[in-house]
Amino acid sequence: MTFSKIGRMLTALVASAALGLGMTACGGGTIGYMWVLGTFYNQISGFLIDDYTGNLTAIAHSPFSSGGTNPVDIVVKTGGRYVYVINSGSGATGTPGTVSFTSPGASIAEYSVGTGGILTFQQTFFSQGVNPIWATFDSSGNFLYVLDKYSPDYATTGNGSITAFAVDPNTGRLTLVTNNAILTGGIAQTYFDVGQSPIMTRTGSGGCLFTLSANSVYPYLVNSSNGQLTVATTGSLVVSAPTGGVTPNFTSINTGNNTSASAFTYITDSANNFIYTEQAGSSSCSLTQVSGSQMTNLAGTSNPMYSITSNNGKYLYVMNYNQTGSISTANSSISAFNINTLGQLQAVPDPTSNPYAVGSGPTCAVQDPTNQYLYTSNHFDNTVTGKLINQNEGFLSNLTRGTVFPSTQTPTCMAVSGNL
Repeated sequence: MTFSKIGRMLTALVASAALGLGMTACGGGTIGYMWVLGTFYNQISGFLIDDYTGNLTAIAHSPFSSGGTNPVDIVVKTGGRYVYVINSGSGATGTPGTVSFTSPGASIAEYSVGTGGILTFQQTFFSQGVNPIWATFDSSGNFLYVLDKYSPDYATTGNGSITAFAVDPNTGRLTLVTNNAILTGGIAQTYFDVGQSPIMTRTGSGGCLFTLSANSVYPYLVNSSNGQLTVATTGSLVVSAPTGGVTPNFTSINTGNNTSASAFTYITDSANNFIYTEQAGSSSCSLTQVSGSQMTNLAGTSNPMYSITSNNGKYLYVMNYNQTGSISTANSSISAFNINTLGQLQAVPDPTSNPYAVGSGPTCAVQDPTNQYLYTSNHFDNTVTGKLINQNEGFLSNLTRGTVFPSTQTPTCMAVSGNL
């Protein structure tokens, strides 16, 4: 027996309604959106995250333009209505200390998030330094901090800098927050110095903002009412080379909360294949090394480039560019660790799988809004890898209906938002 014309029409209407609600025949509905940056074509790949399977399907009209050159970071304002893309530009050119010192194509592109995760470009903003490389919100989501590799005073200090912006809750528009602590000719400075060769910046508990360089951490206190940054009295934290090791080469900083009241900060070191654990010191925004820290990464791994703390605060996941050989190989992985109440790390006891294979060159990672899935953006093979998180044990496993998804070429970082 075949469908009648009316039956076929009803089936089509049901399918159309399911798509409108973010549902699929094999899934449990859309639980969030994911956006992945790609530097080859300066694009943003958009995905719907399926609740039941964790599978990714393309958002309508994806990919979107990044609004600049070399997109390297993407952040979502609290509430999920606005997304900001940091376009690093084509690299610093010109003479430091002159108007010729620029990074062509650098920008901060603002987007509004519409139904189905569709991004609509709003406007472009610019940081005060040269070569923006990272961004983070304060805990309230009212202030955005953009990290530049080169400060406006780079010619004399060699420093990087942070540009602070207040974020309009209704339009997402950015307004510059000046540095009222430092006046030049009676005029407030437009940026905050962060020391030399910065890599990335993160906000942590207690109103702190930490900026990472190759071998140190530069801390600021964040004023949640006006966005001002104040250098912590302890100054920067310099981590010495481990005994018998080489000078650290830090690659990422991750400020996640443990299940206890204490907050811990994790730093990956690609030179020694270590993960360092730091916690709040006696002074505001100071860090001290946790006893038993300087954790050696799992056997068969190298080049840890990024880390993420699970949303429940129980596990740390470290993205390793490769397990053996050149970073251009496909032998990349995720190391999984338990976090105890003292912030110390222990390998998740899964001897058959840990570390877990992912696409080549994992650069960034996110967890979905419902805490079920972990995803990595893989720079060398232009993919996103999805994993199912065991909430009780921290194990990772492949998704049930495919775990590798094509992305825009040479992906860098990524972000997620709940379903609006």
